[in-house]
Amino acid sequence: MLLGVHNIEDGGPFERNADIKKELNEAAKAVEGASNSRAFVILARTGFTVSGILHVLIGVIAIELAFGKAGEADQSGALGELASRPAGYLVLWLGAVACVALTLWQLSEVIFGYKHLKSKTMLKKKVSAAGQGLAFLMMAVAFISFAMGAGKDSGQTTRDSSIQLMKAPMGPALLVVIGVVIAVVGVVFVVRGMLGSFTKQLNMPESTSLRVAVAALGAVGYVAKGVVLFLVGLLFIVATARARPEESTGLDGALKAVREQPYGLYLLCLIGIGVGCYGLYLVAKSRFARM
Repeated sequence: MLLGVHNIEDGGPFERNADIKKELNEAAKAVEGASNSRAFVILARTGFTVSGILHVLIGVIAIELAFGKAGEADQSGALGELASRPAGYLVLWLGAVACVALTLWQLSEVIFGYKHLKSKTMLKKKVSAAGQGLAFLMMAVAFISFAMGAGKDSGQTTRDSSIQLMKAPMGPALLVVIGVVIAVVGVVFVVRGMLGSFTKQLNMPESTSLRVAVAALGAVGYVAKGVVLFLVGLLFIVATARARPEESTGLDGALKAVREQPYGLYLLCLIGIGVGCYGLYLVAKSRFARM
């Protein structure tokens, strides 16, 4: 009886559980509110801008490659270009902070977002947000590495990782899976560009000319980005099939392979222009994205 009286007086385990649940809900609401704060959203939008700048630089390097200039047409090449500029390291740190903010915003979408959608659609959106969050997290790590002077050639890193995977049990199968996934993502990008479905992520501007410009940049950019990703995935698959993992060199290797093809100069220029368009679209997205 005494035990029963004690439980009634202190609320018992049910009331304590209710208090804990209430505190967790309040904490979750506080986190959700912080992720939707104006300052945080502005910083997260900047993540799209810095990603756009990187894509523009990659596009420029790709065009330079087409005309025989040496360079790394990938993220490391673009970051190295930024680091070489006056105040470049300040820009790199700003890029790192912005990408971390965008990563956290994508994470908040995974946890709190899309609640009004049906289960299947909600899951699809959350998986997409998680994938984008991971991509921006990796970009943030790259920014930090270059800002600290420890940046690595991403092509060499991809090559070394592929060689190590090739030696591991089931490694070749995993490399093929990676290649297939990247290629499929590339196809998705191409389809989005051709259908214009990417505009669903935007609050399109009221100006007709500006709306057409954003849609055109996005369409060209998505198709070009998709073609590049498809080529990167194909390179993984072919290199694995030929038992030459050292040929899996990521974006830079894919673009340099294009240069060696018939009409490679023209194809690489078109890809470079397209990737640059995707970068400009991302800059526009930083202003018009639904967040």
